[in-house]
Amino acid sequence: MNILHIDCSPRPESHSRQLSAAVVEKLLAILPDAHIHRRDLGYEPIPHTGAAYAAALSTPASLAAAGRSADAVLLAEGLIQEVERSDVIVIGTPMNNFTVPSVLKAWIDQILRVGRTMKSTPTGKVGMLRNRPVFVAIASGGVFTGDRANQPDFLTPYLTAVLGCIGLHAVHYLPLQATGFIDEARAAELRGSLIATIQPVMVSLVRSPV
Repeated sequence: MNILHIDCSPRPESHSRQLSAAVVEKLLAILPDAHIHRRDLGYEPIPHTGAAYAAALSTPASLAAAGRSADAVLLAEGLIQEVERSDVIVIGTPMNNFTVPSVLKAWIDQILRVGRTMKSTPTGKVGMLRNRPVFVAIASGGVFTGDRANQPDFLTPYLTAVLGCIGLHAVHYLPLQATGFIDEARAAELRGSLIATIQPVMVSLVRSPV
């Protein structure tokens, strides 16, 4: 079993990092022999797509010419292969200005590619990757879901849409909210509660692959 663990916060002790680490720890308790592959977008951001990548993807002919080995698509190909090798994906991310941080958007822009991870059909995009569980640990300074929600949420519908269009439909969100107003003891309590809530899903999804 291979777990791809992605973090997006630039802060070493961020709430999203602690929550994603707790998710991975719980997965390892279920699957102690699992292998972890780290992709730390917070510490080592990947570049946004540039002119060469855009040119390679501009037409079917240019993409066919580039193949999978051209310099313009090497990074994207490597990132896609990391996803393909994974059986479970864990993403830790802050909510920045109601949505994903730019480092996560850069990763998304590299792994979504027509003809490689998705295909266009008359009814819309269809994923070409095998479905697998994705656990998204979100830290938000405000409250974006539930009865006390007081700000919009463009993060979860966006991730659901973009991951779904490449074939990843088993996406599960763990929202740690109001981090700007709680101390570490309360944050630890909330992390434990979120993990306890998602644990049955982890067991059923991981032991019975989607």
